Amino acid sequence: MAETSRAMDGDDRDPILPEHSLLSVEQYLDMQRAIGNETRFRILNHLVESGSKSAAELRGALDVESNTLHYHLDELVDVGLVENRKRKEPDSQGLYSYYRATSLGEGVLTHGVRELMREEWELLETYSE
Repeated sequence: MAETSRAMDGDDRDPILPEHSLLSVEQYLDMQRAIGNETRFRILNHLVESGSKSAAELRGALDVESNTLHYHLDELVDVGLVENRKRKEPDSQGLYSYYRATSLGEGVLTHGVRELMREEWELLETYSE
């Protein structure tokens, strides 16, 4: 069985994450907090259901003011649930920027943070044998 880190300060409680987890507990909780806001949840849900969208497309689909939308998009990008991609070559409308859900974003929406943690444990057990 793989070595694990202790939950907090090296105490003897059960570990929360595998020792070499890709994300910290704080990062998992930041993701959960991010989708705990209805506007951010709606944005992420729309991106998962509909695919990549520009800010203008999201604004129209979700009926959200531009400054509110960009604030919440920035929050989702900061925690890694959404990514902002920019076209390298301008077209007739300039440099097109669009947002899409990351695999973590899809996972958090589909499974929730605790399910992702459980899956990481299972993968560690499977591949460390």
